[in-house]
Amino acid sequence: MKTLYIDCSMGAAGDMISAALLELTPDPDAAVKKLNALGIPHVVYARERTARCGIAATRLVVKVDGVEEHAHAHHSHHHSPEAHNHAAAVQCAHVDVRAHHHHSLDDILRLIDSLALPEKAKGDARQVYALLAEAESRAHGRPVGEVHFHEVGALDAVADITAACWLLGEIAPDEIVASPVNFGGGTVRCAHGVLPVPAPATAFLLEGIPAHGDGEVLCELCTPTGAALLKHFANRFGPMPQMKAEKTGFGAGTREFEGRANLLRATIGENAASGDSDSVCELKCNIDDMTGEEIAFACERIFEAGALDVLTVPATMKKGRPGVVLIALSAPDRKDAVTAAIFRHTSTIGVRETICRRSILSRREETVTLPDGTTIRRKVSEGFGVKREKVEHDDIAAYALSHGLSLSEARRILVYYRPHEA
Repeated sequence: MKTLYIDCSMGAAGDMISAALLELTPDPDAAVKKLNALGIPHVVYARERTARCGIAATRLVVKVDGVEEHAHAHHSHHHSPEAHNHAAAVQCAHVDVRAHHHHSLDDILRLIDSLALPEKAKGDARQVYALLAEAESRAHGRPVGEVHFHEVGALDAVADITAACWLLGEIAPDEIVASPVNFGGGTVRCAHGVLPVPAPATAFLLEGIPAHGDGEVLCELCTPTGAALLKHFANRFGPMPQMKAEKTGFGAGTREFEGRANLLRATIGENAASGDSDSVCELKCNIDDMTGEEIAFACERIFEAGALDVLTVPATMKKGRPGVVLIALSAPDRKDAVTAAIFRHTSTIGVRETICRRSILSRREETVTLPDGTTIRRKVSEGFGVKREKVEHDDIAAYALSHGLSLSEARRILVYYRPHEA
């Protein structure tokens, strides 16, 4: 599996993400030429080699009418609402963006549709802006249709998002994993006053994303554009999975910090063991006053609530009473629903919670058709140097019944059957 890992330990901004991705392409200069051919009005891209704390990196410089925009510069203490909105003013058909001060989401979407972008990149860019518009709508208490993006620092934000969407299409990872996002610290000054970091739009975009503050860098490290790109593209968040890195790119932020490399790192590679890893929530409770039938019923309901697995372990409770420890495994985003089901369908008054890292084999299901027309499902799991295959039990049982075989005879036939044997 081709995996892209994005390290956001120094935050994320659209220009940093695009610059790091640019370094992952086979020919970064050729990629910049293709970006310049997309047709964003008044915009010219340039690749600049730089360094942060002695580490070589790339900046993807965007110039609008020959001037590099700094209004949305990553880590600025002095964002205006215009800059902080970080969304783009655009040129639509027969409209000159320089003659307007505010632009609606529809204006931006019309520009995206006019660009020489692959359809996949256009769709991604549209969805990223939809996320930005929704966040601004919540921040200002207005319907999405009434949200207007400001002109200051606008076209370079269009360029950042368009570049990121196009570059990800070129790199074409099978999955994107990102680290928890460092959003910085301190405050940001806007026209409406001083606000704590993260500012409202960024805070809304970071909902559901693991994020943390920074006690040393007291400024904004994650911009709304960076948060929106991560929210749209990242399949999951966590530490770097076990992978064989093929190439690493560093995107430089605008500002420099003493003793801290202002860099976003992107790494592309294959899972080293063709397996995977993720986080799972283990939920436990003790039960000593339910019948076996009641516990079985509860386990079924807990599965229905989204548990990955449910099991019970015999245990001796206080006063020597026999009981069970009920254990449910859940994906982190289903934890609350599974916990609610445990309380609803068992007599427990307390559920213990542990977040665990787990290594898992990559899994897929194959459908095989036998010469007599019978269709069977075969589950294949592989990774970490092993490969396992298992035919669906219900299919084995059905085959045994229809052919007058014992279960073990049917299993021997189906487990080892391969289409080329027909």
